[in-house]
Amino acid sequence: MRADRLVAALLLMQARGRVTAAELAAELEVSVATARRDLEALSAAGVPVYPQAGRGGGWSLLGGARTDLSGLTANEAQALFLLAGPAAAAPEVKSALRKLLRALPSTFRADAEAAAGAVVVDPAGWGEHDRDRPELVSVLQRATVRRRKVSLVYEGRSRERTRRLVDPWGLVDKDDVWYLVAGTDRGQRTFRVDRIAEAAVTEVPFERPEGFELSRAWGEVVEEMERRRSFVSATVLVAERYVPVLRARFGRNTEVVGTDADGRVRLRVAAPMALTIAEQLAGWGSTVEVVEPEEVRAELARIGSELVARYRA
Repeated sequence: MRADRLVAALLLMQARGRVTAAELAAELEVSVATARRDLEALSAAGVPVYPQAGRGGGWSLLGGARTDLSGLTANEAQALFLLAGPAAAAPEVKSALRKLLRALPSTFRADAEAAAGAVVVDPAGWGEHDRDRPELVSVLQRATVRRRKVSLVYEGRSRERTRRLVDPWGLVDKDDVWYLVAGTDRGQRTFRVDRIAEAAVTEVPFERPEGFELSRAWGEVVEEMERRRSFVSATVLVAERYVPVLRARFGRNTEVVGTDADGRVRLRVAAPMALTIAEQLAGWGSTVEVVEPEEVRAELARIGSELVARYRA
């Protein structure tokens, strides 16, 4: 579109100071005549650009005028390039970053360029290949952006398949598992993408609920799931230096509730079953003391007895 070319021409002059019609044509992949007409159109529209003839000439912004089309602060620009940089292998992202970089004031540009190459994300574990993003994610993403309803065939935990018409509100990648947060005739629902057998994007539009924010909605989903997974809690005593290790084991189901007279930290940990807690703590031996409940203590005693019986010799 011509409007895109005019903006690109303006940004290029802003970045380089002066461009020729031939340079602009090569950059925008148009003819020299088209590039020259675009430059003349900018001037006719009142944009302060002017040509300079002769060797070393070209088109420039009058008096070094600048047009900051981004409206970003220095910190905002750096944060954006830090976030987008790891994804810059995608051609679309590279193109977007290049255009935005041209729009930034020169005082921001160097830091933004450095930020784009400051972080690399390698999603593959050691000894593993890169995992490709499921094709369905791209299909659902397009439907989300276009705000079109999607007809899903979904496989539940019982392996029974059902067809549903949903409003795709957003996608979440949690630990390499993708989830679709969607509106249904029963309200908000969350679907695992790897359980979606089929997905057909319709031409029926939808509107997101007023005030909907995906991050907040997903936070509520996580809180509810963690609550369901934490039916049993136990109080344990452990030296302070081991608290981070237990936090890593039990995640957000770990809460510091106090410190005992001997200096050990009193923690409350939770899991779906008493056996699950006991299995997580059995390898700690006497390093961790379970105060309560009795059912967790009993499971630990049973595990200990079985180990002693098997390995006594």
